Amino acid sequence: MSALLVVLLAVPAFGAVLAALLPDRAGRLTGTAAAAVAFLATLPLAWHSTPAGHHAIAPWHQLDVAWAPALDIRFHLGVDGISWPLVLLTTLLTLLCCGYSLWRTPGAVPGRYLVALLLVIEVGIVGVFESLDLVLFFVFFEVVLLPMYAVIAGWGGPGRRAAATKFVLYTLFGSVLLLVGVFVIVAKTGTADLVTLSDRGGAGLSGGTQLLAFVLLAVAFAVKSPLWPLHTWLPDAHTEAPTVGSVILAGVLLKMGTYGLLRVAVGVLPDGARAASGLLGVLATAAILIGALVCLRQTELKRLIAYSSVGHMGFVVLGIATLTGTGFQAALIGNIAHGLLTGLLFFLVGAIKDRTGTGELARLGGLREVAPALAGLLGFAAIGSLGLPGLAGFWGEFFTVYAAIRHGGPLWIVLGVFAAFGGALAAAYFLRLLRRVAHGPAAPAVAALRPRALARPELAAWSPLVLLALAVGVAPALVLALSAPPVRALIEVIGR
Repeated sequence: MSALLVVLLAVPAFGAVLAALLPDRAGRLTGTAAAAVAFLATLPLAWHSTPAGHHAIAPWHQLDVAWAPALDIRFHLGVDGISWPLVLLTTLLTLLCCGYSLWRTPGAVPGRYLVALLLVIEVGIVGVFESLDLVLFFVFFEVVLLPMYAVIAGWGGPGRRAAATKFVLYTLFGSVLLLVGVFVIVAKTGTADLVTLSDRGGAGLSGGTQLLAFVLLAVAFAVKSPLWPLHTWLPDAHTEAPTVGSVILAGVLLKMGTYGLLRVAVGVLPDGARAASGLLGVLATAAILIGALVCLRQTELKRLIAYSSVGHMGFVVLGIATLTGTGFQAALIGNIAHGLLTGLLFFLVGAIKDRTGTGELARLGGLREVAPALAGLLGFAAIGSLGLPGLAGFWGEFFTVYAAIRHGGPLWIVLGVFAAFGGALAAAYFLRLLRRVAHGPAAPAVAALRPRALARPELAAWSPLVLLALAVGVAPALVLALSAPPVRALIEVIGR
């Protein structure tokens, strides 16, 4: 099984090269086939035996070989119940986006290059989730930067250059802090191995050093998450990015930040995490409230969904900040739910803009009368994202609020109450979106909408997200049962 960990990186990388070199249609087909192979290679990794020994990180499958022996840096890959669901989500969304690009590619630039870039982004994101070496983690973290810039700048809207540049500048700022944080940890401990570092639970690092390193890493990951007030690159990037770029950006790229915060910052630096958890919780709650309030004032569809991501990822960060098992579980299932539902929302919003030529709420209305299937799916994704019980979005938000209040103390009770109020505001802005877009008389742009029926490629790309959002909503144990053992191990480290 360990060979599959390399397959998940090598196949998309090879597919990206072939996609870029072949003629346009053949390149897109080849790239989609590579994405399909990577997705299928992810599935057998779910079969595993109980890992031997008792470690904070106990990979189901791993590959550990020397990479730079003189520096004690290893090519160490592995997956467990925390990382495997995110790897699966990444390969699934990449496959759906590549398949969607077979049918529709915006702009004049050949679509094969877009598919190739999506595959390179997949390599970087999967590499982050598989890495069990800090230096390797940093390398894969940086792989994503330039391809995503190219996706936004090459296939985006009128303001794509400025949005792509803003994305790069923010991400480079985070990357510098991440590099310094990694250097501090490796220099002080003498190892970059995440398994060893997590087992030590910060041993060998003074409280001050842990706090310094944690702040560096937390800010770096906050940029990627994104956490208020480092979120301002996200709305512009989403607004200008092509549909598939927005799906990947929201669906899995943001998860690199929250995954790194949990696995690296909290797992390696528990004393630093305890010292900074209150401030992290305050910022996360601010993100929930500010994201919701801004959504209530938005007049453009993609910007509204983009700001909703700020609030939803705020719930994920708040769950992590509680430093409790319930909070970690809430964060992990919240990551998956956000990837499924917000990915679906961006697919749907892209379809509406392609058909009507606008995303302005003032120019939309009456979608239910003209294209009921499209309006119905938009309603499903919206009520899922606002946290309706029975759909995937409910569990992460509910358990985050529960974890914050159960944590106890005036600060955490207040944060839990404000987070719950933010959830209520999410219902308000999503219902406002549905009222403005789906109900009322058909606006001229909607009345002229073509095509009115859903195309087969759209159904093929959207159906898995709908079914998984239902499955996770009805049976959250699909995610929670996988992550329970590694979360318990992580709580033991933090409690030492």
